[in-house]
Order: sequence, then structure tokens, then C-alpha cells
Amino acid sequence: MPYSRPTRELAQRLSGTDEVLLLWYPESDRVELCVRDVATGAGFHTDVAPASAIDAFYHPYAYAAWHENSYRVVRVETTIVDG
Repeated sequence: MPYSRPTRELAQRLSGTDEVLLLWYPESDRVELCVRDVATGAGFHTDVAPASAIDAFYHPYAYAAWHENSYRVVRVETTIVDG
């Protein structure tokens, strides 16, 4: 069975209720930015060019807005139903 290298967390931070993760997938050499509002569960994730990873990590909303047409941005939404 071939050895599968695990996903690596390159950086993580919490800003207000936003959790920002920068992940590296060594099998495909892919970098992903993940943003989630811990209060609501809403968020998004998108692939990031390695040369832009640190900018995307510190400015995730600006990066996603700027690159929304160039990269696949997947929005994760949570609906809260009352009662």
C-alpha cells in the first residue's frame, strides 16, 4: 500500500469569530485557504497560489473577492432555524 502524506496545517489564526486556516496537501502540492465564522458556521474555502499564500492568510476576504473568478471559491453556509 503506498504511503499517503497527511495534510499539513501551515498557519491558523482566530480574528474575532473568524477562524482562518492555511492547509497544504503534499500529495497534490496544493494550498487551500479555509475561512469559517465559528459563531455561525458560515465560511468558504479556495485554492491559493503558493506565492500568494501568506497574503491570502492575512487578508482572506480581500483575496477571495479579488480571485473569485480565477479560483474556485466554495461558500459554506449554515442556516439557523428557530423553533
